[in-house]
Amino acid sequence: MFRRWRFSASAICTAIYAAVDAFKQSSWHTPFMVVSRTTLPDLNLLDAAALRALLLTTHKELTSTHEQLLAKDEQLLSRDHEIEHLKLLIAKLQRMQFGRKSEKITRQIEQLELKLEDLEANRGESIPPSEKQEQTSMTTASSRKPSRRPLPAHLPRETQTHEPQQQSCPECGGALKKLGEDVSEVLEYIPASFKVIRQVRPKLSCTCCDSIVQAPAPSRPIERGLAGPGLLAHVLTAKYCDHLPLYRQSEMYAREGVDLDDSTLAGWVGGSSRLLQPLIEALRRYVIGCDKLHADDTPVPVLAPGNGKTKTGRLWTYVRDDRPAASTDAPAVWFSYSPDRKGEHPQQHLRDFHGILQADAYAGFNQLYEIGCIREAACWAHVRRKFYDLMEAHKSPIATEAVARIAALYEIENQIRGRSPDERRAVRNERSRPLLDSMREWLEASLSKLSKKSETSAAVRYTLTLWDALMRFCDDGRIEIDNNAAERALRSVAIGRKNFLFAGSDRGGERAATFYSLIGTAKLNGLDPEAYLRHVLATIADHPISRIEELLPWNIRLSATQSASL
Repeated sequence: MFRRWRFSASAICTAIYAAVDAFKQSSWHTPFMVVSRTTLPDLNLLDAAALRALLLTTHKELTSTHEQLLAKDEQLLSRDHEIEHLKLLIAKLQRMQFGRKSEKITRQIEQLELKLEDLEANRGESIPPSEKQEQTSMTTASSRKPSRRPLPAHLPRETQTHEPQQQSCPECGGALKKLGEDVSEVLEYIPASFKVIRQVRPKLSCTCCDSIVQAPAPSRPIERGLAGPGLLAHVLTAKYCDHLPLYRQSEMYAREGVDLDDSTLAGWVGGSSRLLQPLIEALRRYVIGCDKLHADDTPVPVLAPGNGKTKTGRLWTYVRDDRPAASTDAPAVWFSYSPDRKGEHPQQHLRDFHGILQADAYAGFNQLYEIGCIREAACWAHVRRKFYDLMEAHKSPIATEAVARIAALYEIENQIRGRSPDERRAVRNERSRPLLDSMREWLEASLSKLSKKSETSAAVRYTLTLWDALMRFCDDGRIEIDNNAAERALRSVAIGRKNFLFAGSDRGGERAATFYSLIGTAKLNGLDPEAYLRHVLATIADHPISRIEELLPWNIRLSATQSASL
């Protein structure tokens, strides 16, 4: 029976020994090896059945060891991917901490600006006062300093006349007459100050009867409140535009001799928010009433009641801005707060919206797209950011190539910004679409060469999954290439979040959404936010609610004098 194997026992034994030795010397050998020369019996003494059993046992042990080695290799590969992921995450966090997410070389620019500032300061420090005066008086064309721009005409002027000390000619004693004058201007700053407005309402009585007449009490932004519209506007702008918490404002006012507790200021903020709600609703209707909308959200730490810890709320922003497509409609932004990031919130916000929604790939929007009333337009800036992070972290050639290809698309967009939708669509179909078709073929070819678990393949799959939505800007000239309009609206929130650390409650998040909406929209329309809020707070109490749209920023034209009167 044994002869049917057509091998001798010694030959089989030699082959097994050789295989074991080769296996132990190969790259597969690890401490998991269980078969060794010392465990094998003398094969010359075994019959065919025992030899077959030994071979089967050895095969099983080798197979088991091979499987363990494959598992170990898979673990090592998984660890490499995890290391790659952690490096990428660290690079992202470092960029978020020390730089800006716009991928501009901000740090290099800042270093150059600091160097220039030091050189200018050193030059100013080294010039003696007499030489400075001589340089100031020089008006020759050889001066290397650029000419100064005139000071704003709307600023109030105070004239100080400096008469010469001589009453007669110092040479001959003759009478002096005016020959002309030299006029120069100095820009000065007067610290903000408080004033008390005494509102006096005389009572008049009739000499013939007992009738008494008196002017009605002027309305106040906050009923029986001490703050005028200018002070309220200043407090609100300082908190939500300049990011000064109320307790810091209270300390600043105390230095001017006015004691205003932060609790008092908080009451004014709440009263102003309640007064402005009709205007916020009008703003919401205008923003949602367009046919193309930008949307985004950002986390906001909120103090959880009872335990002193914070939870994570969300501020959602919706931006209507079609100026890049030559639209004359006024730009506007509306914020809304929610205690979490569930998809039900944007679905509620956009219940009346029909059109194109430009946003990131947040899954909460998917149900809106499935209904069919809203079409998705994806953001190329999000795609670029993924590849840019990989390029910075790993110098990935595929990521570098992707960033370069996307840059070519943005170059075309820079050239057609401000043109009509039809012109933009025509240029995109002629120049951008061929680049996009080529990019898709290249991404698909690159994906087949990448490990499925690598960060680069994840970025490629993200891009290909959203491809139809990313291509939509070529089909409609109203659509932008990215969602940067919404991201710009959230910058003030990000800066304020660093200063405030957290909102006091969910209601505080809703108040923040109110003032971020009005301040952001005022900025988009070129208005000074403080001047705008002062005007609105001074008039809204007596303004007919049926004409509340008249108080929206684009319907108000504040003169420079009004803006400076603050």
